[in-house]
Amino acid sequence: METKKLVYLDGLKGLGCVVVFLTHFVYAFYYGMYQFQPESCHLPRDLDILIGKSPLNLFFNGNTAVRLFLVISGYLLCRGFFVTGDRRRLAQSAGKRYLRLMPPVLMVNLVIWACMELGLYCNTPAAAVAGSEEWFAGFNAFAPSLSGMLKESLYSSFLFGINKYNGVLWTIQILFLGAYLNYALAAFVSRSRFRWLLYGVLALALLRTDFLSIFLGYVLCDLMHTDWSWRKSLCECRPLNWCLLVVGLYFMSYPSSGFGYKGTIWGILPKVLVNYYHIFGVLCFVTAVLNLEPIQRFFSMRGFLYIGRISYSLYLIHFPVTATFGAWFLLRFHDRLGYNLTSLLNLILIGGITVFLSELSFRYVEPLSKKGEVLIGRIFGKR
Repeated sequence: METKKLVYLDGLKGLGCVVVFLTHFVYAFYYGMYQFQPESCHLPRDLDILIGKSPLNLFFNGNTAVRLFLVISGYLLCRGFFVTGDRRRLAQSAGKRYLRLMPPVLMVNLVIWACMELGLYCNTPAAAVAGSEEWFAGFNAFAPSLSGMLKESLYSSFLFGINKYNGVLWTIQILFLGAYLNYALAAFVSRSRFRWLLYGVLALALLRTDFLSIFLGYVLCDLMHTDWSWRKSLCECRPLNWCLLVVGLYFMSYPSSGFGYKGTIWGILPKVLVNYYHIFGVLCFVTAVLNLEPIQRFFSMRGFLYIGRISYSLYLIHFPVTATFGAWFLLRFHDRLGYNLTSLLNLILIGGITVFLSELSFRYVEPLSKKGEVLIGRIFGKR
């Protein structure tokens, strides 16, 4: 039985990746939108702070974007099993997981190591100009080591979340180990009547960890494929799903800084860990998307699907481009062109370079992963 591909979720993952890219651009060059301090602002009348405290921050709310990416990944990891009931799919996916993730990580880290050896990282002096020393200055400020880079690329990022060379690699541990948690749950407890109790216990155990998002994506997938009449009624209730969409966007746009919300639309909310609001918002939003065809068509547009197609490489590549070329461009031209015009041109150039390199990676590096996946598939296919 073939599993119908939910292309709109790929489009949604692509959008999430763009938001992560914009987040790192904002944190590097317009840190006032996150920090809410006038000395880090560059727009007239401290407009940076006003934008950061408005729902517009959803476009650069990286914490929400990462939770979105993890929830969708958790949902898709075991979906084929829930649709078909074929446990071999789980075994094949588990066997392919490392080979799916590792080659692009290694290739990007090799380039990062070379850039560090050549002294191309300009983020520390650029941070002094941008007023983002608190966040942007510390990255890659150490002597590069080929053996250290290889260790990070081949296993320590996957097992321990080490991300010295590429800061975004902190999520690789979750995408790797979290996937095996989901595979194990699908294989051993997905048919148990008491699994929902276990899910509740696991949610509490994972409450203070970043693994919660990918786990709850799996739980949502199980729920959406459980044959309960009341679930079908809720999924078919369009007013409810539109409400979930709005509620989801409200909580997803909760600013990431965790302070300075008095007088904003989030001021009525009690102060809790920001992740909880973002995860709750993402779960509401994704549930609504799964049940609303107009939204599915929107995220199935060609642009979203293209970014979704290259999203993994784009995620890995965008920050090194920002910290090398983007930082150099700011230092080189901000005195001549003015800070804001330089930053606008910088955004366009960084985006173009990142997409170009991501396309190359998708064409020539990610296929190395697929060759390994085919080999694993043949091994399991013979059993």
